[in-house]
Amino acid sequence: MPIAPIRTVDMHTGGEPVRIVVNGYPPVEGTTILDKRRYARDHLDHLRRMLMFEPRGHADMYGVIPVEPDHPEADLAVLFMHNEGYSTMCGHATIALARWAVDTGLVQTTGDETPVAIQVPSGLVRATVATTGSESGRARFESVPSFVAHADLSVVVPGHGEVTLDIAFGGAFYAFVDAGTYGLDLGTSKVRDLVDVAWATTRAVQEAGVPLPHPDHQDLQFLYGTILTDGNDAWSDQPTRNLCVFAERQVDRSPTGSGVSARIAIQRAKGLIDLGVERVFESVVGSQFTGKALRTTKVGDKEAVVVEVGGRANYVSESIFTLEGDDQLPSFLLRE
Repeated sequence: MPIAPIRTVDMHTGGEPVRIVVNGYPPVEGTTILDKRRYARDHLDHLRRMLMFEPRGHADMYGVIPVEPDHPEADLAVLFMHNEGYSTMCGHATIALARWAVDTGLVQTTGDETPVAIQVPSGLVRATVATTGSESGRARFESVPSFVAHADLSVVVPGHGEVTLDIAFGGAFYAFVDAGTYGLDLGTSKVRDLVDVAWATTRAVQEAGVPLPHPDHQDLQFLYGTILTDGNDAWSDQPTRNLCVFAERQVDRSPTGSGVSARIAIQRAKGLIDLGVERVFESVVGSQFTGKALRTTKVGDKEAVVVEVGGRANYVSESIFTLEGDDQLPSFLLRE
């Protein structure tokens, strides 16, 4: 059936796309943001596929659907979407959204820096956008409380044997493993090879039934993906690399904001980084985020940290998407 035009603004943060729906999307029903996430999944998923998949998107497209907030302190609320469904947190999109909200006047500018409170499915995220000087447009955000779910966990990965990894939450749960464990290097190995082992790791953890408890809501209790690192977890003034493979083998071009939050939680739990010490995280395309643990807190009975992540988003385009009633290819994905 035909679809009315949907207008979007496209941005990228560190090379990772962010397609923000501006208008034309049907109302997303639900009392809470997690209710809205379920409603979008169950009733509006054809629109996710249209905007994320070919011929309008691609296998690694990422998008944002603004919705009505239910948190009293939120300036705006959003759902995140990708090639497999709807994530619970996204740092690179948060950085883009914060700039977009200030630039469009959705949030009124206040001095040199403007605060933006964004409700996401995993909680309230507080961002700050620089509005003057050379840093104008750059944003940083405070993560939802991030914590380690499993440290030095042994999992059998088919074809690779027993692998030691960590699992941490930074708005979503990720498995973390040094790429060197697989004989690979984030600077020189083929991306296809890195994706293959990351995906194998995710599936192995899922099939092992590793519990991922979160006291706030069972909708958060799933493994979102695997982040391969360069193994340089002890503090250094040199950048350390991340490669995140999430959803359905989707590759993050940015250093992964929620992944930075989770990785700093691991480093802090292992005594490798102090509060307030900034670290630089780099993606496989060379883009960088900063990250530092601001303060300690708790999530249920688990020790946690609130992490500040910083980066820059840039505008790419504005688009109006539609679907004609006689279109025989409304959405598809062609992958190798």
